[in-house]
Parts: sequence; structure tokens; C-alpha cells
Amino acid sequence: MSALLSLSRLIDRLNERVGHALYWLILATVLISAANAVVRKAFNYSSNSFLEIQWYLFSAIFLGCAGYTLLRNEHVRIDVIAGRLSKRAQTWIDILGTIFFLLPMALLMMWLSWPVFVDAYARHEVSTNAGGLIVWPARLLVPIGFFLLALQGLSELIKRIAFLQGLIPDPSEKLVVKTAEEQLAEDILRARGERALAAEAVDLGTGERK
Repeated sequence: MSALLSLSRLIDRLNERVGHALYWLILATVLISAANAVVRKAFNYSSNSFLEIQWYLFSAIFLGCAGYTLLRNEHVRIDVIAGRLSKRAQTWIDILGTIFFLLPMALLMMWLSWPVFVDAYARHEVSTNAGGLIVWPARLLVPIGFFLLALQGLSELIKRIAFLQGLIPDPSEKLVVKTAEEQLAEDILRARGERALAAEAVDLGTGERK
């Protein structure tokens, strides 16, 4: 099991780095979208390549971050029933769901999407829109995204089996990391509270001297 846990940590690091790298594509997508809108309104000009690169980048974010989202336990869950069960029962649901649903789905999507990419690459497929982009990079995103998702599914499966054996803490607990803005807001509220207490102490001291 120690070797499997080492593999799990390696997969986690891979998806962590991929997720952090793809953060920047969100900024790029916003800037391109804003620039395209400004140019269209100001100069009455638009380009299909600018429009298509937006959904190329969005696809890269959506597919590339699927494994990272699973790592962070941020996928949508419907816990109406599972939420009432014990942690051990919930872990078994995750294990069975990963084995019979997540991994088969991800592997099937990889299997089906790879020939589509190969065909697009071999034919140098280009968008049917005038001035559009080549298509094969977008086709490649599908097998890559589901490959990363399948890897993370394997990692989560290993961690949950290890949890049942008492080797690691509960891996389903979400890692809550405060943003800089949230931390700043807490610091401001804390400082205000301290100043209010200090002012109250001064008022009490003044009243006692009178």
C-alpha cells in the first residue's frame, strides 16, 4: 500500500501543477473576450479566430482542471442520502462509484475521442468558419482531460482504500484555503474589534477616575 500511496501523491502533484498552470488561461480568456468586444464595438470589426480561441481556452480550463477539481473534492455532490450515512459508508460509496462509474466513463471517453483527434490531425482539419483556427488541438484536449481525470480517480480510489485501513486521514474532507481578500477582511474585523475593546477600556478607566 505504501507504493500505491506514493503513486497517489505523484498523481496529486501532477494535477495540482496542471490546475495551477491553467489558472492563467482564465485571465487570458477574459482579456481576449474583452478585447474582442471592444474592437467589435469601437471599430465594427470581429474575427472568428478571436471567437474560437475563447472556447478553445475554456475547453482547456474545463477539461484540464477536471482532475484538479476532483483532487480538491469540488465536484458537485448530491448528499441527500449519503450525507446521513457514516463516514465509512460514504467512503464505500466513493469507492464503488469510482470503480463502476468514474473510471469506466473516463476510459471510454479517452478511447472514443482519440481516433477523432488522430483523424483531425491527419487531415489538418480547419474550422469551417472563415478565418477560423485549426481543430486538432481542441480535439486533443478531450483525451488529455479525461486521462488526467482517470488518473485522479485512481488516486482517490487508493486514498479511500487506505483510509478504510486506517493509514491516512479522511481524504474526502475539503481543503479550505482562505484567499488573500478573505484573510484581509478577517484582519480588518479583528483590528476593529481590538480598537473597540481598547476604547471601551479607556472609557471605563475614565469613569472610574471621575
